[in-house]
Amino acid sequence: MNSPTMLSCQGHRLLQLGIVLILYASFEGFVIPYVGSPRIGLSVHTLAALQSILLLALGLLWNRLELGVTAARMAFWCLVYSTFAILAAYTIAAVSGVGIETIVLAGELPHGLHHGTAFQETIIKILSYSSAPTGLISFALILWGLRTTGARPQKV
Repeated sequence: MNSPTMLSCQGHRLLQLGIVLILYASFEGFVIPYVGSPRIGLSVHTLAALQSILLLALGLLWNRLELGVTAARMAFWCLVYSTFAILAAYTIAAVSGVGIETIVLAGELPHGLHHGTAFQETIIKILSYSSAPTGLISFALILWGLRTTGARPQKV
């Protein structure tokens, strides 16, 4: 598959994932009072909404990237992994009410979180911490792909 075709397919997939996250945020909003930590449940709701808008915006500009096949694949999969890894970490923490070792922000959060088992805390840490480098790699590749100012000719 050549790069323009791949970029078009990936951009469309990002739009689909953005809509999926809007639906996730919408339905997750109904269960906030019933999760193990409602405050972190609200954070999941907000994070999913933010990520949905990010994926929709990136999906719209994805065709404009000047990336080769390998770089486009790497940017796409790092972005998707980063998005869903951090959302999964927060969702697990909200539902189970554990994750206090990882999710502590400025002393305000986490209300309602408790110390979980070593396995639970480790899963949340792995998901949370692995989302940062993959997100940074993706954003760096996206920035690199936007380096030219000339528009790519559109096929008719």
